Amino acid sequence: MDIVQLRARLRRDLRDEDPDDQRWSDAELDRHLQRALRELSLSAPLEAVASLTAPGGGRELSLADLDGLVAVEAVEHPVGLFPPAYVPFSLWGNVLTLMGERVPAAGDQVRVYYTRLHTLDETGSTLPPPLEDLLLTGAAAYAALEWAGYAANRVNVGGEDVWRRYLAWGERMLGLFHEGLERHSRRRAVQARRLYVPAHGPSLRRWQEG
Repeated sequence: MDIVQLRARLRRDLRDEDPDDQRWSDAELDRHLQRALRELSLSAPLEAVASLTAPGGGRELSLADLDGLVAVEAVEHPVGLFPPAYVPFSLWGNVLTLMGERVPAAGDQVRVYYTRLHTLDETGSTLPPPLEDLLLTGAAAYAALEWAGYAANRVNVGGEDVWRRYLAWGERMLGLFHEGLERHSRRRAVQARRLYVPAHGPSLRRWQEG
């Protein structure tokens, strides 16, 4: 589904479908969807592969072009061998350093296996359909909690009972969202999934959690 379709589903969940009396604008709902998507991406990121061209003269390669990078899982060099030649690596900022015996020559291809943030826009989404309900749960929670916070100190916005109900419902939905994130977390996967343990410390996590 694209963001327009998911926004419509979110409005239904929030019971905010009356075009003449909407609590949330499209932009606000889109912001809550993107926030929930980012958190979901950190727990269940998109798996990706990129081929980088070594500049020669050293072991370092830039990862600056890997948009939405969450973590590097493995590095293959040289490519095309069977079994694959995974090499130890280290990371600092945007710089990937190969720690194997072989120094890549200029023009060598280095294959990077990594995870990245999911995308959601008018053209579609990289999020698997089974995770769409969890995304909507998170977005609904953030929308309800934001509205409750806005209305809490405003006497004429819905009344005290309304904002308290939104607060309680939003907190309940947020709890369900966090439970779902834990259930689908990549960290719960079998450790054998890792192709090659980095040479120094854990793989890069570009985006901070929490």
